[in-house]
Amino acid sequence: MEENLVLETAQNAVLVHSGPLPVEPVEIKGYDFNNGVNYSKLLKSFNTTGFQATNLAKAVDEVNRMMNKKLEPLPEDDQADCIELGTRPKTSCTVFLGYTSNMISCGVREQIRFLAEHNLVDCIVTTGGGVEEDFIKCLAPTFLGKFSLSGRDLRDRGINRIGNLLVPNDNYVKFQAWVDPILDKMLEEQKQQGIRWTPSKIIARLGKEIDNPDSVYYWCYKNNIPVFSPAITDGSLGDMIYFRSIENPGLIIDIVEDLQKINKMSSFANNTGMIILGGGLVKHHICNANLMRNGADFSVFINTAQEFDGSDAGARPDEAISWGKIKKTAAPVKVYGEASIIFPLLVAETFAKRFEKDKEI
Repeated sequence: MEENLVLETAQNAVLVHSGPLPVEPVEIKGYDFNNGVNYSKLLKSFNTTGFQATNLAKAVDEVNRMMNKKLEPLPEDDQADCIELGTRPKTSCTVFLGYTSNMISCGVREQIRFLAEHNLVDCIVTTGGGVEEDFIKCLAPTFLGKFSLSGRDLRDRGINRIGNLLVPNDNYVKFQAWVDPILDKMLEEQKQQGIRWTPSKIIARLGKEIDNPDSVYYWCYKNNIPVFSPAITDGSLGDMIYFRSIENPGLIIDIVEDLQKINKMSSFANNTGMIILGGGLVKHHICNANLMRNGADFSVFINTAQEFDGSDAGARPDEAISWGKIKKTAAPVKVYGEASIIFPLLVAETFAKRFEKDKEI
């Protein structure tokens, strides 16, 4: 009798009957290569693969919603309205793109350049390194190395390591030779013409001066895409500004004017979308600008950070909703993954696919 009771208890524990699912039922099913190699269908299958594959598929859907909104016609009373940023035309969705400097150091730079070249985003926020590395790559290449290379040996060789990328220090010497005369000219224009330099104005000027279609910021200059970098001095460009401030002092950089511009860009937008690679300053600066309008309508975050330490980088989108940085009605997505893998796939299934279709018309 006692053994039967034990068996009944075990069976009741193991064979609990299921109730209804708490979500809409979607069956898990991955891509079957018996159907051939089709990368578009493979990525489409991520919807039902699970884990971060499904989050990537959701990010694709979110960016496509962002783009669909952007293409909607503006109401008549908004059609002549331009934000005070060199009269960049207003659309039905203002897209903010943010990324950390390593995205420019690696090959993701080319996908970012594609977006700027074809005027597919409205605003960029990046770090000082995210600015200078683009120009430096126009002057000299970055090379592939190994994560395991000795830092002591590389220092002796005058080679800088960024993960498994290698940047000869001579690249920064070339950068100084290129940028110093521009900084001197900017100081002259400040004194003689009263120009008030801001990080976005400096980046636009450098984009003009580099005059190289490989550059992200050349295309931002050409297409009047403002690039905000409130920490522009935190990197090699800051080093050069520091050196010139001693050798030829007087250059003033106004970050408040840029703060007004990005906040107005958000405040006057009909809808906004955020695509943010990485965390830290770039993530918060875009999110905080969207707080000024009580939150973004569309959001995609891509990073590897976790939320257990309370960092802004690790925060899930729901935390941003609590601050009013994403709208309560939004369907934001965070993909936990390394952006050099995730972002090219995201661009391929959204911006690039639509761009190719538009070319066929």
